[in-house]
Amino acid sequence: MWNFPNCLGALDGKHVEIFAPPNSGSQYFNYKKTFSINLLALVDANYKFIAVDEGSYGKNSDGGIFANSNLGKALEQNKLHVPKDKNLPGTQCPVPYVIVANEAFPLKTYLLRPYPGSVINGDIQKQVFNYRLSRARRVSENAFGNLVQKLRIFFRSIKSLPENVDNIILTTCILHNYIKDNILITQHLDPPECEPNWGRIHRQGGNALTTAFNVRETYKTFFNSENGSLPWQRDKFM
Repeated sequence: MWNFPNCLGALDGKHVEIFAPPNSGSQYFNYKKTFSINLLALVDANYKFIAVDEGSYGKNSDGGIFANSNLGKALEQNKLHVPKDKNLPGTQCPVPYVIVANEAFPLKTYLLRPYPGSVINGDIQKQVFNYRLSRARRVSENAFGNLVQKLRIFFRSIKSLPENVDNIILTTCILHNYIKDNILITQHLDPPECEPNWGRIHRQGGNALTTAFNVRETYKTFFNSENGSLPWQRDKFM
């Protein structure tokens, strides 16, 4: 639907504002100068929550929350029964199933983040990759937007103990999915194809970071191939 094959979902975090809990010090005080509890969510192509982790202190970073979450640990330890690598459409090039996220998260073989601005330097292919990743990742931001619009409790700071706020957040996520199940209308698009016979990702002796770079490079090549590109993806860069 979002022209990003082998994608499991989009990952993002949201600060849920609360009143400062008693005797909590600065634990819940975030960079926005408010008190909050973090909601970390993995979202599917239809704006539904696949997995959520709520309850982390507002001062914690999204990347740190993910690393310490049950989801992050399960992915790192390969315990989620994710399918084996699958060829990109029209190729003989198997790549892992991946999650897309913003620059707050680490680059992993199973987690793709954008190229940093410091290494792009006018490289249109990398800019195209960032655009395609951002386009797919936007579903997580939109899901949070839908959640807030439908359940107006998020328009104000929640006055409750943190453990009760955790239950409120989880309940609203379940309600959000229930609503989506009952009103969802989707239009499925055929995934783009790419040039065949690219070859395989080169695994570098168990070096996870190097392999993660290779995965991202393979997706970059795919998105810039004749059949794997979108008609409008280069418009803003030319």
